[in-house]
Amino acid sequence: MKQETYIKVTVLIFSVITILHVLRLIFGWDAVLGGWQVPVWLSFIAVALGGFLAYSAFKLSK
Repeated sequence: MKQETYIKVTVLIFSVITILHVLRLIFGWDAVLGGWQVPVWLSFIAVALGGFLAYSAFKLSK
């Protein structure tokens, strides 16, 4: 796989993850992993981190 394609896929994946966490915050969706209720505050961190990684990869692609 070419590096350019890899970076575009990375941007897409991190963007989708960030958007899903934003939607979870807006609509109040529950997230349960193996019986563990994921706290909402963790989505705030995921939005910040995922957004940063998506933005960094996007800048790298240019």
